[in-house]
Amino acid sequence: MDLHPFVRDIQDFPEPGVVFKDITPMFNDPKALNAAFEGLLDLVNGKPVDKVVGMESRGFFFAPMLANKLGAGFVPVRKKGKLPYTTLSETYDLEYGTDVLEIHTDAIQKGEKVLIHDDVLATGGTASAVCRLVEKLGGEVVQCNFLIILDFLNGKDKLKGQEIVSLLNY
Repeated sequence: MDLHPFVRDIQDFPEPGVVFKDITPMFNDPKALNAAFEGLLDLVNGKPVDKVVGMESRGFFFAPMLANKLGAGFVPVRKKGKLPYTTLSETYDLEYGTDVLEIHTDAIQKGEKVLIHDDVLATGGTASAVCRLVEKLGGEVVQCNFLIILDFLNGKDKLKGQEIVSLLNY
């Protein structure tokens, strides 16, 4: 199923000059939603996965579903101050400044195989920060899995050495 018709462009969101890829129309169509989920699952291609990490907030749409289907645990990565237990933090660059992501210190055990999932790979800052968090906890990133990659922003460059896959590319 072609998922492109279920991704709409929103001009000047969240700021002027940005064209936001809105995936919410996909959630209104059960066939499109299922096709996206099954496609993301197929991208894993049988790799062993112990944990699926999803990034706040749109990574939370598919990551728990992937974890469930893969027989793996789900690990949320959130912005600073949003997780209730002891955390490990990673600072990453934004276009105009920095931000901080956190993960629970007991979320990933040494040697666990980890699938990282988010909705969109743009500049790569968030995904590279999450890879560093997983590796600091002793996990092994087996794949970075995205619904969409915005190729023109070169986010893959920040994920050198990682397997990067997506259903849609722009």
